[in-house]
Amino acid sequence: MSSQLSIQGVSRVFTSPKGQTTQALTPVDCEVRENDFVTILGPSGCGKSTLLRIVAGLDQPTTGQVLLDGQPVQGPGADRGMVFQSYTLFPWLTIAQNIRFGLRERGMPEREQKERADFFIAKVGLRGFEQHFPKQLSGGMQQRTAIARALANDPKILLLDEPFGALDNQTRVLMQELLLGIWESAQKTVLFVTHDIDEAIFMANRVAVFSARPGRIKTELAVDFPHPRHYTIKTSPEFMALKARLTEEIRAEAMATGVH
Repeated sequence: MSSQLSIQGVSRVFTSPKGQTTQALTPVDCEVRENDFVTILGPSGCGKSTLLRIVAGLDQPTTGQVLLDGQPVQGPGADRGMVFQSYTLFPWLTIAQNIRFGLRERGMPEREQKERADFFIAKVGLRGFEQHFPKQLSGGMQQRTAIARALANDPKILLLDEPFGALDNQTRVLMQELLLGIWESAQKTVLFVTHDIDEAIFMANRVAVFSARPGRIKTELAVDFPHPRHYTIKTSPEFMALKARLTEEIRAEAMATGVH
């Protein structure tokens, strides 16, 4: 199967106002096939989010290029849906209005907007909260809204930057299962950044491990657990063995940077 997303030799160097340079990414190559769920795992500050922002078109690479369905990514677009760790909802819009925002901007007829928003409101378990404002909802419910908004636009690929990082552990597990269930039924292509090893394994069919900064993909591992998945697989010997291997990969990177 051909790649839907192709990251080719992408590097990123940041230059400060005083001319000092910081290399966030050394050339990264990665191929993501249609319907893949790939998690990018690595230590904090290794460039994972920088790469995701480049794929989203929110930042430009210093070298290399990103292709989506063979077309170069040159800026943000509706073909990529982005969900951030912080709850990036419009506080003055209701939940339904937030989810419909992108559809309205594209000029979709109002009836279609409502039908599509209603479908995803039900999908993420927010029925009954359509007229609430973000400040009236918990963090988990706000992130459900952000995911529903991204999915309502029907992007080719869903990009998530540590979307559950600010949630308590119980809510995090529920959100992981929710997103996996949506992926299993909708078969979206997903690129998901995390520094949580359990989350990286549980969510993905492939884990790409980043080195310490300047970031690069040092290892890719397939995750072959069957679907639908339940959090109880985290206690299986196979899961624990994969976790031990990934823990050692991340530990080696931390040691290389002097973080013990």
